[in-house]
Order: sequence, then C-alpha cells, then structure tokens
Amino acid sequence: MKRLLQPFIAAILVLGVFITPSITYADSDGSTETEPINEKFGAPIVVYGGNLSESEKNSVKESLKITDSSDIQEIEVTGKDLAKYLKDGDASARMFSSAKITRKDAGKGLVINIVTPDNITQVTTEMYANAMLTAGIQDAVVEIAAPKPVTGHSALVGIYKAYEVTGGELDPERTDVANDELSVATILSKEAGIDEAKVSELLTEIKMQIAEQNPVSREEVEKIVSEQLANLKIELSEKDRQLLIDLMDRIRQLDIDFSKWSDQLNDLSKTIEDKIGKIVDNEGFWEGVKNFFRDLVDSIRSIFN
Repeated sequence: MKRLLQPFIAAILVLGVFITPSITYADSDGSTETEPINEKFGAPIVVYGGNLSESEKNSVKESLKITDSSDIQEIEVTGKDLAKYLKDGDASARMFSSAKITRKDAGKGLVINIVTPDNITQVTTEMYANAMLTAGIQDAVVEIAAPKPVTGHSALVGIYKAYEVTGGELDPERTDVANDELSVATILSKEAGIDEAKVSELLTEIKMQIAEQNPVSREEVEKIVSEQLANLKIELSEKDRQLLIDLMDRIRQLDIDFSKWSDQLNDLSKTIEDKIGKIVDNEGFWEGVKNFFRDLVDSIRSIFN
C-alpha cells in the first residue's frame, strides 16, 4: 500500500508547488517608503483619460496607489491632446487609459509598469518603451492603468502631455512617428500573429541597426529590415513588410542623435532578450511537467496491472 501511494504523494507535492500563492510583505501598518520628490522636475504627474467616469477614475487611482495624501500633480488627457501630438489624431476620440509618470535624471533609463495588465489589451511594456524612445522620452518611471479593457494607445498621449508639463520638450514629428510605431507593433502582433515580445525585439534590433549604420536612403533601410527579419526568422506578408519599411524610413529621417540612442536601445534589447529567454525556459519547464504526469499515469497503470 505504501508503494501504491507514493506516486499520488509525489503528484500532490508537485501540484503544491504550482498552486501555492505568492506572498507580498509590507510594513505592519501597511505603509510603504516613498521616494523623495526630484525638485528639478517636480512631483510625479498622474494623467487620467478624459472620458473616465468618477467611479472609473477612482478605480485607476486605486490601481496606481494614489491616496488623498499622495504628493502628485493631476491632469487629464483628451481628444484635443491626441490631435496635438498626432497628425491625424481625432479630437473627438474617447480616452480611458491613464498613466503616472515620474521623470528621472539623465542616464536612469525607462522603467515601464502596466499595473492593470488585463485591461491593456494591445500594448506591452516593451512597445511603450520603444515608442517613448522614438518620441524622445528617455529617463522616467511610468505606470499605466485602465479601469476596463482598452487598447492602451491613449496612455502614450497622456505620457507626452505629462512629460511636457514637467518641462520636457517633444518634437511633434517624433511623437507622431512614435504613435505610428505603436500602431505597426500592434498590427504585427494582433493581425500578423507574431508574438508580442518578438515584435518588440524586431523593432528594437532594426532601430539599433539604423543607429549604427546611419542609412541615407529608403533602399538601405529596406536592406536592414530584410536582414533583421531573416535573423529573427520572421515572415511577413508583403503588405506588412512595406508597413514596417515605411515606419523605419520615417525613423531614419527624424532629427535624432543616434549615438545617444544606441545605449537605450541596447538596454531595451537586453530586457526583451531576457523576457524571451524566460518564455522559452517556461515552455521547457511545462514540457517537463507534462512528461512527469505522463510518467506518473504510466506508473499507476503498471501498479494496477
């Protein structure tokens, strides 16, 4: 009987590993240490989607951990802002996704956190980071939230507005290209069926090559795009391929100091590679789990036979 029970005990132990809840520790009074305000940039800014109802706004505040005692600036982003930062922006667009942005000193890099991942349905942290670098935002901590499922595009416009409120200056051409980049990224991931992390890796690698090679023509950009598609073993329809080339040719023509851009892109590339590596590792782990249970069932069958 003891030998008979051993496989079941093993299965229970393995399942325990999978279902044990994670635990977050906090101070006994529930408080958390707050970072001092950088007086160079002022208090962090929370920008709310202009079409949030009062209850939705409260939900966003809760997600971003905003309380009555929080030392922040609060603004709203509307369709008018969309029209300001994007050439074809619809001033009547409805805006729901929101963000909190804390500017940092030069060299600190970008930290992006989607605090309501189930409600931001199309844009990933890496996509936001890539678009922000294209727009000219390099050093900030950004938290993104929405009270219900939305694509997440309006949060980027809110980030632009918040960045300028804190004294930053953005080139409208760059913000428009950044939005174009976000659109292309979501098209490739949702319509072309490419994994989101792989899309971010592709965009980052192409931009890194543009920064390194400094192409002077569309033909040279097309060559870079083709090389990176081959390197990453990504196949696109001719329509999507031309969409990507158009985007990268616009990026080539931006007034960007590509020498400074390379370091940020390298950091982003390493982050994406780590993420993809973890996905691959997890796939291997779960394949091992499946094999374990397959062997377990075979073992049980042999016992009863």
